[in-house]
Amino acid sequence: MPRLTDPGDLAARVASARVGRLATIRPDGSPRLVPITFVVVDGLVCSAVETIKPKTSTRLARLDDVRRDPRVAILVDRYDEDWERLWWVRIDGAAAIREEFPAAVTALRAKYPRYATAELDGPVLVVTPSAWTGWSATAASP
Repeated sequence: MPRLTDPGDLAARVASARVGRLATIRPDGSPRLVPITFVVVDGLVCSAVETIKPKTSTRLARLDDVRRDPRVAILVDRYDEDWERLWWVRIDGAAAIREEFPAAVTALRAKYPRYATAELDGPVLVVTPSAWTGWSATAASP
C-alpha cells in the first residue's frame, strides 16, 4: 500500500475532489470536524463562508476556532467499492480568515456550479499548508 509522496500527484488528487473535511481545535482541545467545499489557489487551500447551505448561525464555530488557534488539517479522500481505488490526502497547516480573496471566489465559482451565481460575500478561510501526506491502495493516479 503506497504512501503518496509526489507533490504533483497529491495536488492532482486534491484538485479532483469535490469535498474535504476541515479539522479545527475547539476551546477544550478536542477536534471539530466539518465538511467543506474548497479550491487550491497558488498553493493555498481556500474555502468560502457562504449562506447557500443552511447554517444555524453566520458566526461559525470553526472560524472562532481558527481565530484562537490557527492549526488545522484538511482531509480529502476517495472512497470506492473497488478498494484498489481508495486514497486519501491530509493537508496540515495554519489557517487565516480573509475578508476578501477574489481569486479564491473566482476559482470556487468555476469548480462548483451552485456558486456560479451565488453571493459569496462572506470571509474566506485560507490554509497555508505546512505538510501534505497521502496514501493510496495502488500507485496509480486517480
